[in-house]
Amino acid sequence: MKRQWRWICGGALSGVLLIELGLRWGFGLGNPVLSMADEATGYRFQPHQRVMRFGNEMIYNAYSQRSGPVVMPKPADQLRILMIGDSVLNGGTLTDQADIITEALQTRLKATGINAKVLNASAGSWGIGNQWGYLQSFGTFDSDLLILQIGTHDLIQPTSRGDRVGVDFNYPDRRPLLALQEVWQRYLYPPMARRWGWPLPAEIPAPQDIDAQWQKNRTTLRAIVEWSRQQNLPVWVLFVPYRVEVIPKPLEPLYYEEFFAFLAAENIPVVDLHQLWQEIPPSTVASFYRDSVHLTAEGNWAVAIALQAALEEQFLSQESQN
Repeated sequence: MKRQWRWICGGALSGVLLIELGLRWGFGLGNPVLSMADEATGYRFQPHQRVMRFGNEMIYNAYSQRSGPVVMPKPADQLRILMIGDSVLNGGTLTDQADIITEALQTRLKATGINAKVLNASAGSWGIGNQWGYLQSFGTFDSDLLILQIGTHDLIQPTSRGDRVGVDFNYPDRRPLLALQEVWQRYLYPPMARRWGWPLPAEIPAPQDIDAQWQKNRTTLRAIVEWSRQQNLPVWVLFVPYRVEVIPKPLEPLYYEEFFAFLAAENIPVVDLHQLWQEIPPSTVASFYRDSVHLTAEGNWAVAIALQAALEEQFLSQESQN
């Protein structure tokens, strides 16, 4: 009987070990991308990370950017673009490093013979206030152009705070002991908790007064624009709509008219995907989204194409004349 129990226990332990190794080697679980609380930005990704998750590579440099190393000062022959945004720009663990918006744009520019470096300063649920905090903290990186990635939700989103780091399973600040532990905490427990009423980290609160939040974010945007111009750094906006705002039929995003009136008054160029993607077949646009907000790799490359076209028309031709 004792021998039988030894066999059972040994088999169970071996099975658990095989599952643990499979989760680690096959999916990269147990080794999440780590975040850190930060007074200026609310939170950002810990620097110097290189992680493989679900077959996708994620690289974070010394400045918490999802980009390779940054040479300072900037080489004289390099076109450097700093993009800043939220999870749409970041791409997350479901997007390989080569397929995020900034890398796709950099690849396309290099294919035309331009020595380009496109930096990606982003984090999930960053709002306009978080972007402003990053710029104040880290500066311009000698960039030639600043592009703010802004979506419909960003117009009324409060600045995200760092108190979620190390508490919310989506913002870990240290690696779990086991991959199985991460599977339970991050993927199994939350849906079960919502179903059975178990405790969960508090959700990011929605603004009590969306109009007041829009006004606040507009003021922050104006501060970014004024700061950027003091640095002699041109600033653009990349506007990314919700999926439902483009297909099956176009809907006007919340505060869209007010936002674009502000951009026009400030003379800020904008790449408006809400408008551009209305000119594309809905079935194609559907392939650009993996959910209601975030983009697929194909969607990221479509954004890069739109950005490259705008740069060639409005920016690169002016640069060549200077």
